Formats: sequence, C-alpha cells, structure tokens
Amino acid sequence: MNHAFVAALAEACETAESLAGRIGLHPKTVARWANPGRIPQTRHRAEVAQILRKDVLELWPDVLNRREPVWFRPWVDIEREAVALRAFQLAWVPGLLQTEAYARATLAWEALIPAEIDELVAARIDRQAILTRERGPLFIAVLDEGIIRRPVAGGRALMAAQLAHLLVCADLPSVQLHVVPSEAAAYPGLNGPFTLAELPGGTRVAHVDSQAHAQIVDQASEIATLERRWERIRGEALPRGRSLDLLKEAAASWT
Repeated sequence: MNHAFVAALAEACETAESLAGRIGLHPKTVARWANPGRIPQTRHRAEVAQILRKDVLELWPDVLNRREPVWFRPWVDIEREAVALRAFQLAWVPGLLQTEAYARATLAWEALIPAEIDELVAARIDRQAILTRERGPLFIAVLDEGIIRRPVAGGRALMAAQLAHLLVCADLPSVQLHVVPSEAAAYPGLNGPFTLAELPGGTRVAHVDSQAHAQIVDQASEIATLERRWERIRGEALPRGRSLDLLKEAAASWT
C-alpha cells in the first residue's frame, strides 16, 4: 500500500470520495492510487498534491524512477488506470505483448546508443505488468497477419519465440487476440495503428501512432471515428479460436 498517500488523505481530512469530487474523477480511480505502482495521470498529480499539501514526489516517489520517454508517460498513466484497452496493430506486435528480444528488434534502426535501447526495452517490459496484476484491464488486440509472417532483425528463432509468447499471452484471462487474415480486402486498419482506452467512469481516450511522436486523442468526435473504425477492423478479423489456430500455424512455420 502507498502509505504516504493514505496518510496525506487523512491529514487533509479527505477521503477517496471527497478528493474525487474535487478533481472530477470516479472515486474508484482515486482509491487505486493507494496501491503500489498506481500513479495518477500527469495532469492530476500537481492538483492532488496541492489539495493534500504535499510534494508530488512525497506521494508517488516512483515518478522519478520511470524509464519510458517523457512524451510517452501520459499514455502509460492511462494504461495503468484503464479498465479496457482495444489495440489494432498493422506492422508490429503490440508493445504489451512483445518479448524482450522482439522489443529490441523494433529499435534496431533507431539512432540510439545501447544504454538508451536498454532503458526503452525495460520500460516496455515493465508496462506489461498490467496484464497480470489483480483487476488489470481487459486487453483486446487485433493484429494484421503480416505481423506474424514478416521477419524482423534476429531471424527465425526470434519470431518463433515471439509467436510462442503471443500464444501464452492469449491464455491470460485479461487478453483476447484476433488476427485479420491476409486474404482480407483493403480495410480501415491500413490507415494505421491505434489504441482505445476506457477509463473508470466510462471516459474514453485513444493513442494514435505515427512516424513522429504519437498523440493522445480525447475529443469526442475523433474518439467516435476511431471506434467506428475499430468495429470495422474487428469485423474483418477472425474469431478468437481461428485466430489462435492461425497463430499456432505461423509459430510452427518459424521453427
């Protein structure tokens, strides 16, 4: 338990319910901040610290130890709070489902020194803890078949291990995997990858990738557009059982 946060609530004569009302969040979201590793989104930390008359680092010292890039941290905070995540990927296995070796392969051509690659890979692996924690989010991932057929730096053994890992992840109660088969005609997913997050209370936000830094989308009209695209993409994907059969066949092809 985050005893510093719990003590600060008591000292300020606040409860999770009263604090939630002051900052416009669901009480369950605020209550989760008392759990280890649960850090408020960036935009809420300063406001909460001011209300509780504490420094942010007194309440959540883990903020200093974060490994992910600064520009990506707001999305990691959203992932930690989400009750459901729906991700479509066109070219890569989703970061939440990558092996360490595959994660390194995705960074192979970036202008990074080894220490920077180590930090980015470690941050990506750390994020995966949300899939196995108690009451973690439901994660529904839709992958284009090209992801499981295209080799990456590291060769056949790396791909075989990554697909075997996907099959292990697919057995988690919090994970559902679907594959859009290669015979599918052109579909909205060809416009690029994105992830939709549902937060406690029903708020929805999205993370949209690009060749430059990705962006977080929270405008209702844009979320509605992405949700329509998600439904069309999901409609092109194979059912779960057939998707897993395809993954097993692809995994065997790499050995």
